[in-house]
Amino acid sequence: MAKIYAKASRVIVWLGEEAAGSDQALEEIRIAAEDNKAGILALLQRPWFRRIWVLQEVAAARHILIKCGSAEVDGFAFCSGLKALNLSNELPADLRARILSVAYLIRGAIFRPKYATSQSDNFSLNIRPLGELIEMYHTREATDRLDKVYALLGMSSDNPTAAGLVADYKTSWKQLFNKLIHFFLSELVSVDLSDNKEIAIIEGKSCILGEVSSVERNATWDDRQDVAITWRNDPSYICVEEAWGFCWTLPTTAKSVQQGDVICLLQGASRPTILRPYNYHWAVIMIAVSPALHSPATTEDIKWSELSQSITVFPHNSSLIWNWDIDPDNNHDYFASIPEHSKKELEGCLNAVTRIRNIRLILQEIKQYGVAVKNLREEMAVLERALRSMSNLKKTCLGPEDSEKEDAKELETMVNQLSGTRANGRYYAWRQKTGIRRSLSCFSTLARSRQRIGMRRLLRCFSILARLM
Repeated sequence: MAKIYAKASRVIVWLGEEAAGSDQALEEIRIAAEDNKAGILALLQRPWFRRIWVLQEVAAARHILIKCGSAEVDGFAFCSGLKALNLSNELPADLRARILSVAYLIRGAIFRPKYATSQSDNFSLNIRPLGELIEMYHTREATDRLDKVYALLGMSSDNPTAAGLVADYKTSWKQLFNKLIHFFLSELVSVDLSDNKEIAIIEGKSCILGEVSSVERNATWDDRQDVAITWRNDPSYICVEEAWGFCWTLPTTAKSVQQGDVICLLQGASRPTILRPYNYHWAVIMIAVSPALHSPATTEDIKWSELSQSITVFPHNSSLIWNWDIDPDNNHDYFASIPEHSKKELEGCLNAVTRIRNIRLILQEIKQYGVAVKNLREEMAVLERALRSMSNLKKTCLGPEDSEKEDAKELETMVNQLSGTRANGRYYAWRQKTGIRRSLSCFSTLARSRQRIGMRRLLRCFSILARLM
């Protein structure tokens, strides 16, 4: 389809018949007037702006004419008019991202060459790497979920066919999503998927590169975000200086990058991932960034390929959630569809504590102390849920008193280890604010209980917890 669209001398975007002053709104955009913003906002919410397949049409075009009713406007003038109207602050975040990402394609039409090239033998419009296209457009509507990927293949500048990513409607969504993730990251990550949901749990070893120190967006109508990155890393396993600054220019994506987001490289991946901590997991903001690095200190561009090759140690176990359906900032049920998140059993609680702790250690490493405090509180809350899940231990078998006392003594020792975990300065002060004393009081009460089987289960749990804390 991309090749067919590329041969067109002109693409006409038909937004539909005139309704609610839409043709007048199009005229307002053309002349950048400011007295009909309500009509313009209604126009921008037309179904055309939500569909996935229309992207290839405008991405391939070299001349775009936009029509609505009897009114028409040149595509470049349409984008320029939107910028002049300065509606960015009046649009919901999701609508703004949707319009900006398609305006990026429309505005670039007049600069396109007649023929496009790609790294593979397949025809491609060579717009952007597939990972960035996915992050820009995965919220678009498609009758068949597979088209959320297939509609973008002809626009990619990399080579997804090498990973078997070709349009095949016999493939299940689960199979396609799995291939997509391994193409972006590597075969070293493990992936847990649902048959009918656009959500993936990704597990792998990672190296934390740094954090987003600031994000600047044009105050008017711009499709770019300038992201400043501060390197926060241990020089012992990567050959760059700590706190070395980078600047990235990224496209507007469905989930906006924010200050405090974390930059990591998963083992085996060729491109970094942007993450945001959310209790049990990391939420994926951008799955695979193609960074053009620039250091203000040297005024020279840095080759990412050279930098990434120097990263050989991946010390962290990371659990990632890539959710296409929900923006984590706008929905409290971001993790509700993840089966493991709702587990009440002891095993589920301990797994959750492990994940939260892994995130907290990274947050400490990059000095995000405020968020780390919240994670520590969540750890304590999960531990208390673990204790509640064992509330029926009194109903289990009773054992000899001597053995029972020995187990209780060992458990009390573990409790003391938990309360005296190596922590100094500011981090020790955090622990006093989290209710940990209340939790340890619960542990001590259990340590004085008289259930042999129950105590041995508790010993096993706390031997794990002692290693976690």
